[in-house]
Amino acid sequence: MVKLFLSLTLLCSLSFAFDRSIWLRPKEIPSLPESPLTQQRVALGKLLFFDPRLSRDDTVSCASCHIPYYYWTDKVPKAVGIGGRKGTRNTPTIINAAYLRTFFWDARADSLEMQALGPVEAKAEMDLSPDRLVAKLRNIKGYREIFDKAYPGEGITKETIAKAIATFERTVVSKESPFDRWVKGDREAISEEAKEGYEIFISEGHCKSCHNGFNFTNESLNNIALGDSDPGAFILNKNPIWKGSFKTPTLRNVAETSPYFHDGSVHTLEEAVYICGNGGRYKDLKGRSPFFRDRGLSMTQVRKVVRFLETLTEERPKIEPPETFPQ
Repeated sequence: MVKLFLSLTLLCSLSFAFDRSIWLRPKEIPSLPESPLTQQRVALGKLLFFDPRLSRDDTVSCASCHIPYYYWTDKVPKAVGIGGRKGTRNTPTIINAAYLRTFFWDARADSLEMQALGPVEAKAEMDLSPDRLVAKLRNIKGYREIFDKAYPGEGITKETIAKAIATFERTVVSKESPFDRWVKGDREAISEEAKEGYEIFISEGHCKSCHNGFNFTNESLNNIALGDSDPGAFILNKNPIWKGSFKTPTLRNVAETSPYFHDGSVHTLEEAVYICGNGGRYKDLKGRSPFFRDRGLSMTQVRKVVRFLETLTEERPKIEPPETFPQ
C-alpha cells in the first residue's frame, strides 16, 4: 500500500510538472527582424497609441477602446468610435498581442503591423484614411523629428506608423498572476477550489483544447452557437465552414475583461463558462463547430472553473498616458 501511495504521488508530481510546462511564460517578447524593438520606437508607438489626432475629428485614440486600467479593454459590449458610432464587435484586450499569429475576431490580419491601422480606417471607429493620417502627422513638426530618430531615412509613412504602434503594443505583456506562481511551484498561490477548477478546465470541460499555452488560446476559429447574425470569418473567404466562426480569445485577466465574446452579449464569467462548457447558447444551431459540444458541466463545476480563471488576473496595469503630444 505504501509503495502504491508513493507511486501515485510520484505520478501526480510528474503530471503536474508536465502540465505546467505548457503554461510557462516565454522568456522573450517576439518581434520582427525587420522591425526590432528600440526605446525610441516604443516611445513613438505609445504617443501614437494615445493620440486622439489619429482619428478624423481628433476625439478618439487607440487607447479610447484599449484602456490600460480595464486591462486594455473598454468594458462595453461593442466598441464606440467618433461621434458615438457603435462598432459591430467587442473590443479584445491587446495584452500579449506580441505572442499572437492572427488578429481581430475574424483573424483577418496576420501581423500586428497589419492590424495597427485597421481601427484608424474603420468608419465606426476612428474614420481616418491612411493617406490622410500620413498627411496629418507630416504637418506636425514634433512628429517629424521623432520619426526621423526612430526610423532614420524612412520618414512618416503608413508603414512606419503601423510599425511604431505595433512595436508599442508588443510591450504590453501580462505580468505574473497567482496561477503563474502556482505553476512555478508555489502550491499555496491559489485556492483548493481554484485547483479543482483547473482540473475541470483541463479534463471534462475540455477548455484546454482551445485555451492552451501561456496565452490560453490556440487562436482557432469556432462557431460557439451564440446565435447572432455576424458572419465572422465567413466574410473573408466565403467558405461555409467558417460561417459564424470567431477566434478563440486569450483568457489572461478574463475575470476583469467583461462583457464576453465577439458580440459582448455575456456580462458574467459564470455565464460565459456555462455557454462554452455546455455547447453554446443554442445547442441545435446549424453550423456549430463539431468539437464544441455539450459537456454537461454543472453550476458547481462552472463556479470552480471561474475560481480558477480568476487566478489568471495580474495586478492592474499602471500605464500613464503621455502628458503632452508632439506639436
